[in-house]
Amino acid sequence: MRPGDRWTLAGARWSRGGGDGAFTVTDPATGETVGEVPVGTAVDVAAAVAAATRAGPGWAATAPAARGAALHAAASAVERYADDLAALVTAEMGKPADDALGGVQAGIGTLRQYAELGPLHGGRSLQGGWSAADFMAREPLGLVAVVTPWNDPVAIACGLIGAAVVTGNTVVHKPSERTPHTGALLTELLAEALPAGVVNMVSGDGTTGEALASHPDLDAIAHVGSTRTGRRVAELAAASGARTLLENGGADPLIVDAGVDPAWAAEQAATGCFANAGQICTSVERIYVHGAVAKDFVAALTARAQALRTGPGDDPSTELGPLVDERHRAQVHEQVEKAVADGARLRAGGRIPDGPGCFYPATVLDYCTDQMAVMAEETFGPVAPVRAVASFEEALDRANRSRYGLAATVLTRDMAHAQRAWRTLKAGTVKINAVFGGAPGGAATPRRASGRGFGYGPELLDEMTAVKVVHLQTDVPGGVTP
Repeated sequence: MRPGDRWTLAGARWSRGGGDGAFTVTDPATGETVGEVPVGTAVDVAAAVAAATRAGPGWAATAPAARGAALHAAASAVERYADDLAALVTAEMGKPADDALGGVQAGIGTLRQYAELGPLHGGRSLQGGWSAADFMAREPLGLVAVVTPWNDPVAIACGLIGAAVVTGNTVVHKPSERTPHTGALLTELLAEALPAGVVNMVSGDGTTGEALASHPDLDAIAHVGSTRTGRRVAELAAASGARTLLENGGADPLIVDAGVDPAWAAEQAATGCFANAGQICTSVERIYVHGAVAKDFVAALTARAQALRTGPGDDPSTELGPLVDERHRAQVHEQVEKAVADGARLRAGGRIPDGPGCFYPATVLDYCTDQMAVMAEETFGPVAPVRAVASFEEALDRANRSRYGLAATVLTRDMAHAQRAWRTLKAGTVKINAVFGGAPGGAATPRRASGRGFGYGPELLDEMTAVKVVHLQTDVPGGVTP
């Protein structure tokens, strides 16, 4: 199932939208055309915003239990088309099929989680006197623009849209121009289970996103993507007064302590650096390894990188799929080449392969410095840059020398070091002895250049609502009319 001329949704009306502009989406594994997509205009944005605005009062007044039931129905609709959505993810951004389906299933789970938590979401009360009470009521913000990325397009969109609508907001969704077919199908499935105008959509590129983020009628903007775009979103929101929820770039460190098994640590590092070809917000972007285990660690990581099976996402044997497009591959390779020119030693990968597609090999760099872009900036590719350190304290210090603060991982057998790490590291999420994982419903909140606000968990419901403080006094002259 793929959308046809269904690129702008305003209320109950789908249209092709766009003016004269269009862009072509290609399969990064083969270079074949997936489809041509129009660039949404300011007129399309205005139509979607108007539809969401009209639907707002009625949806906000809908009983929370009814909103939860509608979100459950939306989750069921997504579940019926899970395979179609996963296939689109693989075709548009190259993710291996099992991983793509896992992302869809995660999105379904998140929709159901918010369908249950939404009706329970409330405020608190205080009693100031026998005849008086104060309470804090949670109310929807109103109209939320949801701008989603390409690297996990279903799971992230389900989380943000699900949390917004179950708390009584209406939404205009702008999916990434790199995965627009996935975004259009997902929006269609969600919208069909909800009243007209609750979920709307515009397709397009950065110009469309600019038109949406600058619209004066927005109450909030939720954006997951690059730091540069996040900063622009914040600038536009500052002008309109819209609340911002941002999860942006990161340069997440991995610290490997003395005393750990270097082979096990290398497996953790390979997962953190190479999963989804390094195209995960919380991928490991730089590694600080204690000198006592550095040699064996680098050897094991190099062997793992060289053994990874590279291929198209629809091949069940593929472990490492392509990068999303040629432009992104060029950026990744530029960082690697510059690091080697500045003294890093290439242990594996680092060369663009012959043939079609945007493949890039799992790459290991040793003797890296903190000044190299491959360590200081977000590479967002299958690259493992390594620096040996003399002590755990040095590793913590170097890990904190970053403008980013998304996540960090520490591998250690020393629980005193673990305690010091989570207390010391300047990151919204600190993971001890596992690069990925976490309990269902866990929250995350980035720091510094990585963004602001909770992006997951029950706390996301707080982000999608405003608190109204009410003081109710009952002892008035003449009494209170019952």
